Amino acid sequence: MDEDTITAVIRQRTSCRSYEKAPMPPEVRAQLADFCATQTRGPLGAETRFLLISATEEDRAALKGLGTYGFIRNPTAFILGAVKQDRYNLEDFGYLLETIVLRATALGLGTCWLGGSFTRSSFARAMALREGELLPAVIAAGLPAESPRFVDRFIRSGAGSDRRLPWEQLFFNHDFATPLSAAEAGVYTEALELVRLGPSASNRQPWRVVKAAGAWHFFLQHNSNYRKQMKLVTAIDLQRVDIGITMSHFALTANALGLQGSWQAQPFPTPPDSNTEYIISWVEGSQPNSTKVINASPQN
Repeated sequence: MDEDTITAVIRQRTSCRSYEKAPMPPEVRAQLADFCATQTRGPLGAETRFLLISATEEDRAALKGLGTYGFIRNPTAFILGAVKQDRYNLEDFGYLLETIVLRATALGLGTCWLGGSFTRSSFARAMALREGELLPAVIAAGLPAESPRFVDRFIRSGAGSDRRLPWEQLFFNHDFATPLSAAEAGVYTEALELVRLGPSASNRQPWRVVKAAGAWHFFLQHNSNYRKQMKLVTAIDLQRVDIGITMSHFALTANALGLQGSWQAQPFPTPPDSNTEYIISWVEGSQPNSTKVINASPQN
């Protein structure tokens, strides 16, 4: 997708909780299924599988025990994904699944991220999970309903889905003590703005980005209370998936703008506290798809 298309699609994407009962047009379904099948390895090296399936009553019932996900109405399909255990498996999973979500949006479909424990669900059976694979999230999909329900607006408002943190809390220059202005971001201003607009679990927006020495360093700011709450629902760290989503927004926009770079592990600015974890860096000017991971210790 070119610059105008990718930026428009990212801005257009919202969490859709109500769908028309009509199935996807066959040509749209075929395009999306084919695209899912091509997403087999993330930019940081993790192996993945994605599958588009038709929604069944058993699938819809599986959502009822997952909090507000139970309010999703009439999805006609789900996008499933499996990823092998790897240092960056959840980041790669989030990156590729958001890329699929954006393709679905470009095809005129509505989508909604559903993160949780799906290991023993009908989704896991449909995906035929293999030994060592995880199913960290699924995507509800279908033709969006013409008029959202009151409960949809209520959930969106309660989650703060339309509220995003300001630049000065997310992006920094050289160190975490110095906020980055849009002027200082230069040609990467649009890429960072689309990072800011990314979806995240419970709208926590856990990403932080520091510009330093020709690189953009991505950090995850953990929320200890949120992590404790999520462990009651799933052992998967969904905030790492969130980082992958923002990485996709950043890289897709940069590529559309003709800004070359690649993901690499780099020396990085000192985090401000023990809750802030370095993840990866986008290095300007390096060849695309030449990810070089160094000093990467195992992580579940």
